[in-house]
Amino acid sequence: MTSIPILPRRWTIADIADQSGKTVVVTGANSGLGLRTAEALAAKGAHVLLACRNQEKATAALDAVTAVAAGPKPEVLSLDLADLTSVRQAAATVVDTIGRVDLLINNAGVMAVPRSRTADGFDAQFGTNHLGHFAFTGAILPALLRAERPRVVTVSSVAAWGGAINWLDPNWERLYLRWPAYCQSKLANLLFTAELDRRARAAGTTLHAVAAHPGLSATHLYDRNGEKGVGGLLAAIPQTILFAIAQSDRMGALPQLYAATVPDLRGNSYVGPGFELAGYPRRAPRNPLAHNRWTARRLWQLSEQLTGVRYEFSAM
Repeated sequence: MTSIPILPRRWTIADIADQSGKTVVVTGANSGLGLRTAEALAAKGAHVLLACRNQEKATAALDAVTAVAAGPKPEVLSLDLADLTSVRQAAATVVDTIGRVDLLINNAGVMAVPRSRTADGFDAQFGTNHLGHFAFTGAILPALLRAERPRVVTVSSVAAWGGAINWLDPNWERLYLRWPAYCQSKLANLLFTAELDRRARAAGTTLHAVAAHPGLSATHLYDRNGEKGVGGLLAAIPQTILFAIAQSDRMGALPQLYAATVPDLRGNSYVGPGFELAGYPRRAPRNPLAHNRWTARRLWQLSEQLTGVRYEFSAM
């Protein structure tokens, strides 16, 4: 098994092996880290599906990815992670039409948005960043298990260090605190990865689940988020600061690309920038709560209850 160096080294896109013959789904591929990830994998020969909510942005992203693709023409998959109906429809398209998925990159997300709910009544951050990906991954599991060595990469954040699961009110229906809600969703990504990998191994499958984070990268993840007036102006400040001090989105995408393509990466690995906020990929430390198996199992059970999605490993 490959062990990621503790000290950073210059692993780059050039180190990605040929991806010809692989089918890849990247959520949130219309911009930022998702777009850079889709471009890199398509350039290495993979058949890339850009799973996006905003179809106008998806069309522009498709043109960009098509321009560098060395293999099959990329496609757009309509997916709104904040709507379980959309999740089910997108998953049905993947399972029935695409058939096999070698790699799923759960990249999409929202950050520190104002109080809002998904189409199914979940907190927007918990619902999009965790529950939407939980449901989508489970729904396309048959397509993943048709691959020889399927892999699921879920993108977390350094914000997971501040995360804890609000068991009394996981959907923040009482008091809403945007940053604790975001941190919870990013810790949930790590707990999901650990439990998915454990269950996949226990079922005797070859599926590996791993996680990655981009450090501090210049993307539009945090912006005004639809806020106007004074709130909108205040919300724009972190974005301005971010672009001034952060590494590029191309550098930020390297950890998830490493997690996605290094052949013998161990299950439940976590990859981040070499200096935590910036740098080349290395093994990343994580919030100790992310190692708690009881918490991971409890979150999995809650996610099943809320989404109605059950992972059927034995069905294959």
